[in-house]
Amino acid sequence: MPISIERIKSKQITIGIVGLGYVGFPLSLVFAEANVRVIGFDIDVNKISAIQEGKSYIHHINHGRLQKVRENDQFTATSNYEQISHCDAVIICVPTPLDHHLEPDLRFVEETCESIAPHLQPYTLVSLESTTWPGTTDEVVLPILEKSGKVRLNENLYLCFSPEREDPGNKSFGTKNIPKLVGGANEKSLELAVELYRLGIENIVPLSSMRVAETAKLFENIFRSVNIALVNELKLICDPMGIDVWEVIRAAATKPFGFMPFWPGPGLGGHCIPIDPFYLTWKAKEFGVQTRFIELAGEINRSMPRYVVSKVQDCLNHSEKAMKGSKILILGLAYKSDIDDMRESPSLELIKMMQEKGAVVDYHDNHIPEIGMSREYSFLEGKKSVSLSENYDCFVLATKHSYFSADHILSFRVPTVDTRNFLPENSLVFKA
Repeated sequence: MPISIERIKSKQITIGIVGLGYVGFPLSLVFAEANVRVIGFDIDVNKISAIQEGKSYIHHINHGRLQKVRENDQFTATSNYEQISHCDAVIICVPTPLDHHLEPDLRFVEETCESIAPHLQPYTLVSLESTTWPGTTDEVVLPILEKSGKVRLNENLYLCFSPEREDPGNKSFGTKNIPKLVGGANEKSLELAVELYRLGIENIVPLSSMRVAETAKLFENIFRSVNIALVNELKLICDPMGIDVWEVIRAAATKPFGFMPFWPGPGLGGHCIPIDPFYLTWKAKEFGVQTRFIELAGEINRSMPRYVVSKVQDCLNHSEKAMKGSKILILGLAYKSDIDDMRESPSLELIKMMQEKGAVVDYHDNHIPEIGMSREYSFLEGKKSVSLSENYDCFVLATKHSYFSADHILSFRVPTVDTRNFLPENSLVFKA
């Protein structure tokens, strides 16, 4: 039966969500909690098993939420794409990383579309949520879906782009109350998509096109990337002057207009901000537009781990020790506070850089007991979190988890490089 506004409003539909990571999993729960039937799809059989057993594999999502919708039979998960044929709407939430040349890598989107296309029923709504360059949905996704010959846009296929805006661990804004941008391939697609997302999300923002929606997501994250790069560079200026950049930012933030505080750190992390700007710069080249400002911000942010390593060397020199052979403990592996997500975390790059210089590097992070699979840092797979001890030559505080205690860290009397302005002034603390 074709999807319709009436069927959506009466919740007589099944939604398929492909990709059950930090975006797809919470989105599935929001729809299931709204009494909409959801089938989740993922190639990771461990995730499928965990969902079927009612066990959340994402730290900030508790087991109870999942168990409740499992008990009500609102949410099931599978690796069998044939089940797409039972879905009235399919939402794609798969990664869009960069390749080794910092160019867009859309293979997960393409492979997903290839997998679902043979099983799509006529009059299905397909929504892409993965962050990507403007034009991806109609230039990449649509041709693959139409290739099967079963569906065609403007005849029996509805298509939209609605960028994910997840902020893992954010206690104020989650999937349900973050405004949802939606752009449709045509008027009917937009109308259906707006009603679909309205089932589980409070504020839907319809847009004039899919390309506006695609570009808006990139603008959001480029804005953050550029501003973080700015304060990182200001930190590099303030450091040799002996000026506390953190106090400077707090002082500037007292101005009630015209200033928004951003904070420096050891580098960018996460699935969006370090990656998304390059999707727009890559597309801009097609139109002969140079994006020097955006690219420079990326260069500054990617250089910050190197700056931190130089501070570690200064810290060791203060104790008349060399990097080679020193034992160093990274405090915090996740890319930000109080989550278990290590994607693109600068801590990984810090470990790599210091190991290459001959240091013995461990990490401590209660949220990440063991390092899992990582394309860039496969050599760290299986490495386990260790406890703090005095048997290290240097601590590097890279992530400010709320369970960290300044007094506890300082009690070990280990010289510490603080990249987050967490520790008080102390002869053993080196700000970075």
